[in-house]
Amino acid sequence: MRQTPKLRALLAYHVAGARLGRQADFGALVTLCDARLRAHARRLCDDPDTARDIVQDAWITIARALPGLRDDHAFLAFALRIVTRTAARDVGRKQRRRIADAGFAQTRPESELPPDGGDLKAAINALPAPQRAALALFYLDGLSIAEVALALEIPQGTVKTRLMSARARLRAYLEGD
Repeated sequence: MRQTPKLRALLAYHVAGARLGRQADFGALVTLCDARLRAHARRLCDDPDTARDIVQDAWITIARALPGLRDDHAFLAFALRIVTRTAARDVGRKQRRRIADAGFAQTRPESELPPDGGDLKAAINALPAPQRAALALFYLDGLSIAEVALALEIPQGTVKTRLMSARARLRAYLEGD
């Protein structure tokens, strides 16, 4: 679902209402954005249950931080950035726990694209998480380079590099290399 001007205006309206303390407007924000935030969290953590927990924690942070949002039209990028931070904290906690428990961290290797064919969805899922997140936010959610950079808390040049690398890997996959 791409972010259309109509959706952006609707979000801005509900953000303004939520800032005034209207619970119905905050509920509307949750209704409008929860699936998108969950999809983003899922791309970052590769586990649906963890993604759900991350988004629940993120909504609490979003509610607390909402008064500090200066541009109501930037709500989606603002919320995605909070989900990114929450996911990063979750990953850090899990890594520290693994190191403490096992003496080493088992990280998911950045897998190569599937060599035996498959479809584009499998190829996208095989991308490293940072590339997959940038690709999805840009192409699926319709965010601009600047909004993706804000959501992922990385420079715009890094977003461009991740998109370029992801496209190259997908092209190689589709061409059978």
